[in-house]
Amino acid sequence: MKSLARYTYPHIAHTLIAKTHPFSPKAACTMTSPAIQSPQNPQLKHLAKLLGHAKHRREHSQAVLEGAHLLTAYLDAGNTPLQVYLPEHRLHEPEIAALLCRLPADIVQPVSGKALGKITQLHQAEDLMTLIALPPPVAPESPDYVLLDRVQDAGNVGTVLRSAAAAGIRQIVLGEGCADAYSPKVLRAGMGAHFLLHIQERVCLTEWCARYPHAVYATALDGNRPALLYQLDLRAPCAWIFGNEGSGVSPELIALAGRSVKIPMQGATESLNIAQAATVCLFEQMRQRWQQQP
Repeated sequence: MKSLARYTYPHIAHTLIAKTHPFSPKAACTMTSPAIQSPQNPQLKHLAKLLGHAKHRREHSQAVLEGAHLLTAYLDAGNTPLQVYLPEHRLHEPEIAALLCRLPADIVQPVSGKALGKITQLHQAEDLMTLIALPPPVAPESPDYVLLDRVQDAGNVGTVLRSAAAAGIRQIVLGEGCADAYSPKVLRAGMGAHFLLHIQERVCLTEWCARYPHAVYATALDGNRPALLYQLDLRAPCAWIFGNEGSGVSPELIALAGRSVKIPMQGATESLNIAQAATVCLFEQMRQRWQQQP
């Protein structure tokens, strides 16, 4: 299949930490640069642009992780950040000290809490920020995919990524009109799932579906005569399409899909949120495949 867009993949970088001579967080503090005091510092201005502008992220192939949780998930996936910006007054907190043990000292940059607070999008204004390189393109390792069609809400995109990772799906394709995968809100909603996934963005989904060699399922409402989810055999490789919050999957993509699918519901509820629907479908697929195992 000819590449239709940039792949992103969690690049593997290994940091060796000698167990015989444990790294000292206190030593890391003494080895780093003086604390940045002004939000007008060029490094912080670059972070602010990365946080606020998808174009800037694409141009520099970089993104910013906000908070200790995302940095921990990034390190757990085997990655090494480009730079970590820490509020200087938090350098000796236990959580921060544990992270410092896992970081090369020369990438730790203290910053005044006030300066970080000027650019962060978190409610907790004095949390750490991590500058990362966006992962480079790589060939897919699995035939299973999740496709998002014009899903605009960052929380929904991040939650679908998280559900896909939990259900064992590693290939994600975001069509035109989706929220940017590495925006701060999507990263927060993903809770570290990004670092377990291969993500393509800004893809023409009609061209992609026309080239995909396996079954394609699109969630749809009654008017499209969908099959019920629990009547499908989902053990073979397949791709799922989940659509826009208001209008669902586009008619063009439903026509290309091998089958439209409905989640059966009781009572007066007409539909589920896209993230809920994706979770139900992907975990039903996982359940069937687990039952197939000896």
